[in-house]
Amino acid sequence: MAEFMFKRMTLIGIGLLGSSIALAARQKGLVQHIAITTRSKATLDRAEELGLGDSYHMDQVEAVKDADLVIVCTPVGACEAVAKTIAPSLAEGAIVTDVGSVKASIIRQMQPHLPDYVHFVPSHPIAGTEYSGPDAGFAELFVNRWCILTPPEGTDEAAIKKVRDFWTLLGSNVDLMEAHHHDNVLAITSHLPHLIAYNIVGTASDLEQVTDSEVIKYSAGGFRDFTRIASSDPTMWRDVFLHNKEAALEMLGRFSEDLTALQRAIRWGDGDTLYELFSRTRSIRRSIIDAGQEVDASDFGRHLKDGESHAPVLNRDNHEYTGS
Repeated sequence: MAEFMFKRMTLIGIGLLGSSIALAARQKGLVQHIAITTRSKATLDRAEELGLGDSYHMDQVEAVKDADLVIVCTPVGACEAVAKTIAPSLAEGAIVTDVGSVKASIIRQMQPHLPDYVHFVPSHPIAGTEYSGPDAGFAELFVNRWCILTPPEGTDEAAIKKVRDFWTLLGSNVDLMEAHHHDNVLAITSHLPHLIAYNIVGTASDLEQVTDSEVIKYSAGGFRDFTRIASSDPTMWRDVFLHNKEAALEMLGRFSEDLTALQRAIRWGDGDTLYELFSRTRSIRRSIIDAGQEVDASDFGRHLKDGESHAPVLNRDNHEYTGS
């Protein structure tokens, strides 16, 4: 009989990340039983049609009974309500983790409600696409992606190791980080880029002198890529900014100052300043490719011939990852 890492894994929420965890954990043989719960009956029914789990529950309390691993895959703003609901039914020694891209807020929301006899190890798999829902998941989502753990002080070391091993076996590279530092890092590397993308696409749609059809018809590569990011799940990103407000505003302020300086350089014809900035940022792109976090192919590898391989792995619809 196979020895499983966890006997019962409960996924609370079954969107892109939840469904990808289910598929990857099953593929790797890490769990014996996958219990799935979500608020929407239609979504739960679809998860069952896709065969993502072994049992399906509308009741979170029922879903977490006897689970030795519980992964909260809801938007950040729902985490406190989830913790309050499931706390009385968690098994002694169970590990509770999550997939949210904001960590300090999730710790504040969840830790006070979780009993002392469970282990809380917050996680952030930095992997995603612009798609959502149970159909969006694929087992390779976490391959060669980073996952950051932010365990609160005093967390059981064995539990941390087990969560680390779980994400590693799903294909992730794993780092440990203090929660507030994580939120500052992700504010600039993920949250601000999404905010800029949403804003640019919104600005284009509001232009009176340019029609919507012209925006669509003549979209250059840069604008097209902004629309890909800006099509990400609006509920998730609303909660990200509401729950990482301080870090997001700090990074947005710095960005605004730099943007003003760039505006001044354009106004005064300061080509040297523009060239220096563009050269410096180009090297950042090269560093990301060298680190294996992007493909070294024209057009981001979208039009590689079938059968060619590169990192990162593309999903089943041939769309690249956009980190969350």
